[in-house]
Amino acid sequence: MVVQGIVDKAAIRSTDVVMEVGPGTGNLTVKLLDRAKKVVAVEYDVRMVREVLKRVEGTDHARSLHVIQGDVLKVALPFFDVCVANIPYQISSPLLFKLLAHRPMFRCAVIMLQEEFAQRLTAKPGDDLYCRLSVNTQLLAKVDQLMKVGRNNFRPPPKVDSRVVRIELRNPPPPVNFNEWDGLVRLVFNRKHKTLHAVLTTKSVLTVLEKNFKTYMALRGKESGEVVAGIEIEGGKTGVPIAGGVKALVEEVVALPAFEGKRAAKMDLDDFLALLAEFNQRGVHFSS
Repeated sequence: MVVQGIVDKAAIRSTDVVMEVGPGTGNLTVKLLDRAKKVVAVEYDVRMVREVLKRVEGTDHARSLHVIQGDVLKVALPFFDVCVANIPYQISSPLLFKLLAHRPMFRCAVIMLQEEFAQRLTAKPGDDLYCRLSVNTQLLAKVDQLMKVGRNNFRPPPKVDSRVVRIELRNPPPPVNFNEWDGLVRLVFNRKHKTLHAVLTTKSVLTVLEKNFKTYMALRGKESGEVVAGIEIEGGKTGVPIAGGVKALVEEVVALPAFEGKRAAKMDLDDFLALLAEFNQRGVHFSS
């Protein structure tokens, strides 16, 4: 019932190439082959590769199945229209972001995940589960919760329940440098209930931002006496701005009406995009 539900939710077309991650013995694979033009299965375990190939041997499906033996996190993913996966929970996060970065874009991915992980993907500002994973995923994709799968559907039953989600990439992708975005989000969600001022003006954070600022200035060939975003650069060398350094720039941003007293736990995507834009305009960057 669960397998059929996953196949139905994927809305596979007869012209589709489907990538399946972790086919195991092929219970889901054969149902995908019934609907798709081609299935590319990525399987790490050599024994399971033999099992799934044996499953279709001598059938019409044999020509439509291609198996890649290897670690899905390390192999180059093929072209596909739809991804279907029941993945080991320990690789959920890295596989998710590998899929989100995959090009050319696919139509959708239908994936079974540990329940709490799946709920984090759609958590909203103020929710207990709202976190860096939530905002990073929602920046790049639309996620729908499809169905809950109780642990008793498996033998032996795992310790946690699961959920099936549908993921569709945002097309076109948002016009933001993801490394910059993630650098900011990583910092503020490290203490998500603290104010932006409290998080971003710590000595350790300012040290990183100052280093990034110097790199930013050097790469752009800024000379002494030049003005960047209204801030004069120290005379005699490329360096940090005078009158308070990077800390002054950070404090200026977090004191703006839109961000004063704000906490990451209750900020939405638009808040983070606006915050990053204000910092970048002043030459403050979160990736070197």
